[in-house]
Amino acid sequence: MKRNLLLLILFLLLFCAGVLLGSSALTADEIFSSPIAGLRAVRILGAFVIGGSLALSGLVFQAVLKNLLAEPFTLGIAGGSGVGAALAIILGLKAITFFAVPFAALLGALTVLGIVLLISRKSNFGSESLLLSGVIAGTVCSNILMYLLSAAENDELANVTWWMLGDLQSVDLPLLSFQAVYACFALLLLQFFSNEINAVSLGDEQAFYLGVNVKKMNFILIVTAALLSAGTVALAGIISFCGLIIPHIVRRLHGSDHRKIILTTFLYGGCFLMLCDIISRIIFAERELPIGVLTALIGGPVFLIILCRRNKYNA
Repeated sequence: MKRNLLLLILFLLLFCAGVLLGSSALTADEIFSSPIAGLRAVRILGAFVIGGSLALSGLVFQAVLKNLLAEPFTLGIAGGSGVGAALAIILGLKAITFFAVPFAALLGALTVLGIVLLISRKSNFGSESLLLSGVIAGTVCSNILMYLLSAAENDELANVTWWMLGDLQSVDLPLLSFQAVYACFALLLLQFFSNEINAVSLGDEQAFYLGVNVKKMNFILIVTAALLSAGTVALAGIISFCGLIIPHIVRRLHGSDHRKIILTTFLYGGCFLMLCDIISRIIFAERELPIGVLTALIGGPVFLIILCRRNKYNA
């Protein structure tokens, strides 16, 4: 409880910094008069919701798949969303409505998720089947995406590339509201099933002996986590490493009992992406650094440090 209260205080501090700081800093008097303040407020709230959703999704995937390298896009969701967004941009649907790219990305992600779940159904949604199906689906989508990029015009290529690097500039308030409501629902649902998540993370056989319906629980958890990550892709493109490193950091600091770390993981992820967003805006004032690039630059070394310390401890 105390750590979550501290994280909420950190959220408030980062929110204020996110509104005030940018390519041009705002004064306290301009907060209520400048339209920029409102845009920055939506953006920094988007960073919090997206970061928390990715971290929570990664936590669930790592538990269900029993794989510490699992992350929100393990099941090919990133590839499916990339194909959907690229098609929307190349076909000119973005010129018709702003929502074309987000909805196309969401549709692509959900299509791939449905295929992966359909393939894994006969194996009771086992971790190996889910991983293999996800890797194959992601590889196929990546190749389709490469073909689409090779056939795109320069402007279309730039738009697709920027979207794939992660972009918080175009976070839309109505879409963000839907994601925030679903994130709250997912938090409550996952907290309710936290004991079952603990059991599933031990292995399917152990979970079965503990009285857990493994097939049903794996399906519920995978769909819940996948929808979290699919929503973030529709909002801001592909943001890597947030859903991979935050669960590792939380487990090292606060243990592996999911009854105690579900909300904490969400808050860690949200604050992390808020901080990255602020840095991305001020590090290059003339041309903003894509948020996905910054999370990779920070997340890659952090993950290597965690991995090295883990190996040293195990040795």
